[in-house]
Amino acid sequence: MAIYVALLRAVNVAGTALPMAELKSICEDLGFTDVKTYIQSGNVLFRSGESEAVAARRLDDALGARFGKNPGVMIRDAGQLRRIAEAAPFPNAAPNFVLVHFLPQDAPADALDRMVAPGGEEAKVAGAEIYVHYPDGSGRSKLKLPALKPGTSRNLNTVRKLADMAEAMAADG
Repeated sequence: MAIYVALLRAVNVAGTALPMAELKSICEDLGFTDVKTYIQSGNVLFRSGESEAVAARRLDDALGARFGKNPGVMIRDAGQLRRIAEAAPFPNAAPNFVLVHFLPQDAPADALDRMVAPGGEEAKVAGAEIYVHYPDGSGRSKLKLPALKPGTSRNLNTVRKLADMAEAMAADG
């Protein structure tokens, strides 16, 4: 069974907060095993014999049934997540100022063409992820990048921690 990390697009689904204990319960009800959540931002690790696409769709649909609106779920396996963490550009940037934007599919070739970065933000596309360095922090940023809209983001520290957790699950068998 594969180890997956699901990244929810919104933990406030249709204006209703989703406690991580409830997210864990939903995953267990779907038959996922060894379910673990990490911080209150919609991160859940689990084992499943299903493909990424099927597990993502089932979880998204279950959340949609619970909240009346599908939030969007991006899933990466343990190996993918580690590669994403290690491939992060901007080596001199503080990891909490680098966000990985996870997309449901590969970014379009012109993903950065309409980027407006008044704060000196830099972005790099890598398949279904877009890395963005926010020199003044993402909370202050006025970045406009339409390609990010269908995705969800996590800072590099969180991505690394999730990769570590997934690898620990793999080591536990």
